[in-house]
Amino acid sequence: MAERLALIDYGAGNLRSVANALKVAGADNVIVTADPDVVRRADRIVLPGVGAYRACATALRGVTGMIDALEERVLADAVPFLGICVGMQLLASRGVEHGVTEGLDWIAGEVRLIERTDPAIKVPHMGWNDVSPMHHGDGASLIRGGEAYFLHSYHFAADDGADVAAMTDHGGGLVAAVARDNILGVQFHPEKSQAYGLGLLSRFLGWQP
Repeated sequence: MAERLALIDYGAGNLRSVANALKVAGADNVIVTADPDVVRRADRIVLPGVGAYRACATALRGVTGMIDALEERVLADAVPFLGICVGMQLLASRGVEHGVTEGLDWIAGEVRLIERTDPAIKVPHMGWNDVSPMHHGDGASLIRGGEAYFLHSYHFAADDGADVAAMTDHGGGLVAAVARDNILGVQFHPEKSQAYGLGLLSRFLGWQP
């Protein structure tokens, strides 16, 4: 039986493009779902996210039982997990966009506005940029050097540098990916990053942390 990959639908992700990219990368059984019971039976989990941190966190908490199911399957059962863009930012302890909002607190840190240290630097950080691996933990091995597509105004400031899987540079260093154990989060959009993104998704589908 093909592995069941749960792509979480909480009203805050570009689900179609992520699902299509996962299928192109080799996923045979992508289930777009808002059902916690489906998540509890999943072999891999992907949490997408676009928009404001507070709106995404509120929407995820608004799906009854979803966070409990995610914690059971990801934290307790240790199935491979991938967070994309705001889905990655939600791994943090909190975000400060439109006021302080609690995150999942799976990887300690805070999501903050990108500081414009140079007037020539534009926010949001939008377009192609380098991804520089920082191979600290298990999930970091999935990240390869290359260029990916970014679109964000807030960034993940991790409390522990050991949780940083990759960096990028936009008027200064920004976290491009975080990882710990069976958890990987990427700030860039693999589904918009052409061959580079498909390569990452393919490695995620074969990952056995």
